Amino acid sequence: MSYSWNKLELDRLLTRKGRLPHALLLRGPQGIGKLALAESLTRALLCEKPTASGAACGQCTACGWMGQGGHPDFRRLEPESLAGQGEAEQGTEKREKASTEIKVEQIRAVADFVYVTSHRGGAKVVLIHPAEALNANAANALLKSLEEPPPRTFFLLVSHRWHQLLPTIRSRCQHVALALPSPVEARDWLGQQGLRDPELALAQAGGAPLLAMQFDEEYWQQREQFLKNLVGRSFDALGVAEGLREHDPQQVVGWLQKWAYDLVYHKTTGAVRYNPDLAGALAAIAGRFDLVAAVRFQRHVVRLQRIVSHPLNARLFFEELMLTYAALLRGRAPGAA
Repeated sequence: MSYSWNKLELDRLLTRKGRLPHALLLRGPQGIGKLALAESLTRALLCEKPTASGAACGQCTACGWMGQGGHPDFRRLEPESLAGQGEAEQGTEKREKASTEIKVEQIRAVADFVYVTSHRGGAKVVLIHPAEALNANAANALLKSLEEPPPRTFFLLVSHRWHQLLPTIRSRCQHVALALPSPVEARDWLGQQGLRDPELALAQAGGAPLLAMQFDEEYWQQREQFLKNLVGRSFDALGVAEGLREHDPQQVVGWLQKWAYDLVYHKTTGAVRYNPDLAGALAAIAGRFDLVAAVRFQRHVVRLQRIVSHPLNARLFFEELMLTYAALLRGRAPGAA
């Protein structure tokens, strides 16, 4: 089911269910329930006895098939690394060596599905998640299906980084922009789920409640140890890098990106966003370098996000990362003369 903070948008979509365009792009930050909304809309489109509001009845044959994950008029396209996982888990526990791309073979299979008559005489739905995982060949192949699909054929694209999609794909979709829930609503929901420290978890997740739910005890312990190393007066770059060798590079870069953002944010506003539990330490470190160096370092870490999921030598990667941070502490940063 869709989450409460997305209910208004889902209701809007259901009220015009008979007038929906053939392609919708559900976009917004990761971890806010876009996928759940797309799944609810899919059930509503395929349901044979919808409720007065247009939602799925949950009782008909089509709803039963959807509950079992086997409706003949529905296709779900995801990378192998996400198969069987939800939106919030993306990037946390990927299958070893599984592909992180949606491949052209998957799109070609859907092309055949699109032009076959519906099994139930109703709608057909293709859900693509996350759409930015389409590799170049797959994206180009999808364009052909998006141009003129048969009547009552719907493409639902879910995207966390919609700007990475081909402009020609974006232009063929009607956009549905979803925002973060209010901090109060998100904290209340996390509290209902039994989360120990909803405010800190929500800050770490950038306001995305489903991401906040994924932080387990191991995450908090590893984060605490890593950030403790960053605030030490005598920072040992190579020693810290050695201790990170068994860590997930993507997670480490995520921690460092949030740390760098908070350093810049504190320099400009006196507040922190992602690490409120370490506001004092951030304030002390922020006073040791100038704003230009901090901004350069933050941009450097953001650029690393683009390559961190690719195969790399973890030891050399962590060493370069920690040496760059050490240079920041000494008053230098990437791009400095």
